[in-house]
Amino acid sequence: MRGIIGGSDRSQLQELALMKNKPLILAGLFIAAAAAVLALTAARKPITSPNEAAITSASPAPSPAWELKSVDGKSVKSSDFAGKVVILDFWATWCGPCRMEIPGFIELQKQYADKGLVVVGVSLDQDGASVVKSFMDKTGINYPVVLGDETIVNAFGGVEGIPTTFIIDRDGRIVGKHVGYAAKAEFESEIKPLLKL
Repeated sequence: MRGIIGGSDRSQLQELALMKNKPLILAGLFIAAAAAVLALTAARKPITSPNEAAITSASPAPSPAWELKSVDGKSVKSSDFAGKVVILDFWATWCGPCRMEIPGFIELQKQYADKGLVVVGVSLDQDGASVVKSFMDKTGINYPVVLGDETIVNAFGGVEGIPTTFIIDRDGRIVGKHVGYAAKAEFESEIKPLLKL
């Protein structure tokens, strides 16, 4: 009988086909599993503090209060900027993307300071105030820069990388967060409504 394969012959052929394709099937399963793990890892962002949970939620979170030293050794407090829109930028002199953002922050400070904006740099440099002060002089930074510490980093939910920049409204609420480089135009589009422009 042509074309008819008996039950035991059919199962042997199926077993043979499965064995031949086993490496391909295993490779496919491995790739699918790896893709699933990557997707879950990318979708799950670890929350390191209650503040971080609030920052990532739909409603704005109050900005943590802080007090740090400027590069000149003077005390600077978050309350010094009450009623202003604040761009709070965690950065370092050695960070390339941080350095790329600075000209935009200088321009924003010039353009909108009289309308209620203040850019505040939080330097995470480990080499001290003199390195930061020298860098500020060379680059023409026209906004306050304070020397950050672990306390402020933790207060803002941990800084995953630098630059990390928070947008704080006039009521002292965190309304935006950027991790990594963002262009001046992006910040400008966020602050204009807060400045009522």
